Amino acid sequence: MASNNSYPPALDDNLERDRLVEVIKDWSIAHGLAVWPAPAVIEEQKPRLAIHAPVTLFPSPFPKSCFEEAKSIQTTYNELYAAIARDEEFLGGLVKEVAGNDEFIADLWDVHVRVKKEGYVQPLALGLFRSDYMVHQDSPTATPQIKQVEFNTIASSFGGLSAKTSDLHRFLSQTEYPLLKDPSAHSLDLPANNSVAGLAAGLQSAFHAYGKSSLGHPTCVIFLVQSPERNVFDQRHLEYQLAASGVPIFRLPFSQTLARTEISAGSPARQLLYRPEHNPQKVYEVAVVYMRCGYGPGDYPSKDAWEARYQIERSNAISCPTVLTQLAGMKKVQQVLATPPTHPSSSPVMRSFVSDDTKFDNLWKTFTNIYPMDTSEAGQHARKLATDPEACKKYVMKPQREGGGNNFYRSAIPAHLKEIPEAQWSRYILMELITPPPLNNIILRNGELEQGGVICELGVYGTCLWDRNDGKIVHNAEAGYLLRTKGDQSEEGGVAAGYGCMDSVCFL
Repeated sequence: MASNNSYPPALDDNLERDRLVEVIKDWSIAHGLAVWPAPAVIEEQKPRLAIHAPVTLFPSPFPKSCFEEAKSIQTTYNELYAAIARDEEFLGGLVKEVAGNDEFIADLWDVHVRVKKEGYVQPLALGLFRSDYMVHQDSPTATPQIKQVEFNTIASSFGGLSAKTSDLHRFLSQTEYPLLKDPSAHSLDLPANNSVAGLAAGLQSAFHAYGKSSLGHPTCVIFLVQSPERNVFDQRHLEYQLAASGVPIFRLPFSQTLARTEISAGSPARQLLYRPEHNPQKVYEVAVVYMRCGYGPGDYPSKDAWEARYQIERSNAISCPTVLTQLAGMKKVQQVLATPPTHPSSSPVMRSFVSDDTKFDNLWKTFTNIYPMDTSEAGQHARKLATDPEACKKYVMKPQREGGGNNFYRSAIPAHLKEIPEAQWSRYILMELITPPPLNNIILRNGELEQGGVICELGVYGTCLWDRNDGKIVHNAEAGYLLRTKGDQSEEGGVAAGYGCMDSVCFL
C-alpha cells in the first residue's frame, strides 16, 4: 500500500465523501456498529433512536511486526495477571500503600477480606483481559516498538464493536474504496479480528467448567451492567454469540442485584440463584457473572451496592473478575512490574511471577518508564518531574482506575497536584508518554467529519480461566483486537467517554 504521507485517500469531491458517509451510516446501523445517544439527546428523542458508533472512514496503518508481537504475548500476559490475582500477599501490600488515599481501593479490599473470613467456595476465576499499547517511534527512521499503556482486568469493552469495525472496513475495501479516484486505498492488507468469538469462547469455557446444578436448576450467565448503558450493542454481540451456542444469558442492572439474586438457603456451596424479572417463578443457578460495571466509585452509590458485590464474591458463581483480579489491574501493579531493580544484584518484581527468560524478556520490552508518586526515593523523583513546568510535559499521571477521562496530561499535572493535599499524591502513578508516529485519518462522529492527525491505541484481548487454589490454567487464549483512534490534539482515548472512535488495522 501507499506510504503514510499519501494515506488516507484524498476524497475528490463532496460526492465521494457523501457517498462514503452514507454507506458507513447504513452499514453500521444494519450490523449493530451502534451506540445509544448521550442521555441529554435521549430526552429529546421520541422514540429513542440508536446512532452509529464513532468510526474512521478508513482503517489506520499499523506496523505488522508490532501488531503480531502484541498478539503473540497476550497469553503470557494472561498467565502473569492470573498469577498476580492469586498472590494475596503481594496485592495486599500494594493495596496498603494506596488505600489510605483511595477509598474505592480500600472498599474493594474489604469485600475480599469479608469473604475470606467465611471462606471462598468457588475455586475458579475468569479474566476477560485487554492489554493496551501504542507504537513508540523516537524518529522517522527508528524501528517502531509497542509500549504498554495499561492492562485492563475488568469490563474490557468494545470487543463486540471492534469486530464489527473490522467487518465494516473489509466491506468498504471490497465495494467502495476501489471506486475512489485516489488509488491509495484500492488494495489494503486487513488482518482478521475474532474478538466476538474469542471473548465469547472465554465465557463459554467458564460456563461449561461450572458444570450442572446440584440443585436441579438450569444454569446461566449473568451480564452485570450499568443502567442506563450507552454501549449496549457492544455487549449484545457477545450475548448473541453465547446464546447461539445454547448458553442462557440474562442482563442484570447492578442496582437490581440484591432484588433479583439470592444465595441458596441452607447450601454450604452458596449457589447464586437468579429469578428473571419477567418470570420470577423461574429459578436459574448462575454459573458465571460477567461484570461490565463496578470498575469505579460511581457504580457504588450506596451500601447496598457494596453488599451486592459482596454477595457475588461470596457465591459459587465464577466471577469475571473476582475482587482480587480487579485489584490486579491497579495502575500501582503496572508501575511495580515495570520498575527496574534498584540494586544490580536484585531482580525485577515481575521475576517472581515469570520465571521463563523468553517470556520475561517479551513482556519487559513492552514496558515504558512508570514511577510511583509516593514518598519513596523513586516517588520523590517522580514528584519533582510532576511539579516541574517543563519536565511534566513528557508525562501522564494516572489514578488506580479503568475507563477514560481519569488521567492528567502534561501541564495539567502540576495544576491538579496543587488542588489536592500532598497526602493524596500517592494514589497516582506517573508514566512517561509514548511517542507515536504521525498518522492521518478521517473520523465520522455524530454525522460530522473530523479530518487530520490521529493517534492509534491497540488493545489485544485475552481470556483466561484458572484455579485460584493451585494455579492450574484451565483456558488461556488470545481473543482478537481493538483499535481506538483519536485526534492528535485529544489527550484521552476512551470511546465510551466520548474521546476516541472505533478503527481497525491495515498493515504498513
